Amino acid sequence: MTDRLLQQLKKRRQTLGLKQSDMMMRIGVSRQQYQRLEAKGNPRLDTLELIAKGVNGELMLIPKEKVGAVIAVLENVEPERTMTHERKSLSDAPWRNLLDDDQ
Repeated sequence: MTDRLLQQLKKRRQTLGLKQSDMMMRIGVSRQQYQRLEAKGNPRLDTLELIAKGVNGELMLIPKEKVGAVIAVLENVEPERTMTHERKSLSDAPWRNLLDDDQ
C-alpha cells in the first residue's frame, strides 16, 4: 500500500512538471530526502500531508466499497448503480451516496 501511495505522489509531482528538487521549496525537504521518501520511504502522516500539500493534493481515507465511485467521479465517468443497475447523472448529484453505506 505504501508503494502504491508513493507511486501516486510521484506521478502527481511529474504531472505538475515538478522535479524532486522543486519539493524543497514546496515542503522544506532536500532533494535527497525527498528522493529517499519517493523511492522507498515510510513517511509519517504529517510528512504525507506536507507532500500532498506540495503537489496541490489532499489525503483522504476512502472506504473500500466507495473507491470505485470516487474514481468514477474523479474521472468524470458515471458510476453504475450496483443495487438497481441504473446509471445516474453526475451533474445531478455527484457526491450523493458516496459516503453512505447505501448504494
